[in-house]
Amino acid sequence: MQKSRLLAIIPGLAILGVLVSVGGVNHASAQQYTANQSGIQFSCFQTDEATGEYLLDEEGFLIPCEINSGDNAWMLTASALVLVMTPAGLAMFYGGLARHKNAVSTIHMVFMAVGLVTIQWVLWGYSLAFGPDATGHGFIGNFDWAGLNYVWHNVPSDVYAITIPHATFMIFQMMFAIITPALIVAALAERMKWSAFVVFVVIWATFVYDFAAHWTWSLGSGGTAVGWTGALPSLDFAGGTVIHITSGWAGLVIAIMLGRRLGYGKVPMEPHNIPLIVLGAALLWFGWFGFNAGSAGAAGPNATSAFVATQIATGVAALTWMLISWAHTGRPSTVGAASGAVAGLVAITPASGFVGPMAAIIIGISASLVCYAAVVFKNRRKWDDALDTWAVHGMGGLAGALLTGVFAQTIYTPIADGLAFGNPVQLLNNAIGAFAALAWAVGITALIIKVMDLVWPGGIRVTPKEEEVGLDLSQHGERAYVTE
Repeated sequence: MQKSRLLAIIPGLAILGVLVSVGGVNHASAQQYTANQSGIQFSCFQTDEATGEYLLDEEGFLIPCEINSGDNAWMLTASALVLVMTPAGLAMFYGGLARHKNAVSTIHMVFMAVGLVTIQWVLWGYSLAFGPDATGHGFIGNFDWAGLNYVWHNVPSDVYAITIPHATFMIFQMMFAIITPALIVAALAERMKWSAFVVFVVIWATFVYDFAAHWTWSLGSGGTAVGWTGALPSLDFAGGTVIHITSGWAGLVIAIMLGRRLGYGKVPMEPHNIPLIVLGAALLWFGWFGFNAGSAGAAGPNATSAFVATQIATGVAALTWMLISWAHTGRPSTVGAASGAVAGLVAITPASGFVGPMAAIIIGISASLVCYAAVVFKNRRKWDDALDTWAVHGMGGLAGALLTGVFAQTIYTPIADGLAFGNPVQLLNNAIGAFAALAWAVGITALIIKVMDLVWPGGIRVTPKEEEVGLDLSQHGERAYVTE
């Protein structure tokens, strides 16, 4: 027993050693920086407007660009709001949607995605996603920032949100990276082995999320290439393409490859706890303001417009889904209203900082129409995407990305107008970005699942007996509700 515990501790100690050693290099000069110091090309220091040369203080050290305390306070707050979305909002939402015998397993998967992606992001994920371009084609970053090397806490980045410390931008983006693979739990819930899920999250975050994030959002730190879809530009203010399209379509692939749950279509599989669903949806709605308004990168006017658009689209989508379900089934569904709110949040995400209130209304209505139709279509096809990640996130993200290309206006964020405002090319650019991410997510996810299922002892799906008992007991030895 003692030997097995020691073996379990060794990998953690090894990771800790890597972090300590890298951190020692990263912060060798904790407060003062010199002109010949490595890594300064990735950071923002004050320069002479006439000559472009670095300005020096009285002691001969570089002077960091000014950090705006208001922007920094807002971005740290937004980071915390986005974090709440995963271990609280998404975990409760998915936990309530699952059957009671799988509630703990579902919540556990979402909750532990936080820890898994946190360490992946620190060690290599952030560098691949936002670091200097590795190929010169805007395809993927290199490892210059591995272990958060050169990601300083007291100096802004050279290109990302230059009024806040680079480390603040990094931690904000970490929360996005965390929630993305957690969204996929909806598709594999109630039938994937816990051990396989742990490995899958790390691989998927690296080979799907980090690539899509680099394509869309990398600004070419250190003078390297800008992400190739972002250079078009394909507009994605807060992650409709990078987060929702990739996770939603990956979820569909996994659901089909894993196969249907036992008894699918023959036994009831309705959500076990509607109050938990509504609580989760409310927490997601609350945290999403950090998600969208925080993507402005500062406490500026487009943070306000993103906040306003988010609220409008979400409220309209919740109402629209409820009315559709009422007309379709004869009863106004509470679960439907919560699902509609999430669909609205998803669809407005790529558009939030680019569109006005009236466009937000159109996007909210469209989100519920598209996502509700996708649920109906999925059910008719008997695709067992257990908690509807494809219908809500995959299709909602795709609808939002395309509508961003229609309704974007430079009066909100001055990048490009959309089709409705005289620039039809923008719809094409957004379509390219959206479908490129979709294709990449589908292909790489299928490859990951295929290889893992071949090499994993007994495959990545639980046994029929374990599935019948429920993953709470068979995988974790715990129950969500103990009544005796």
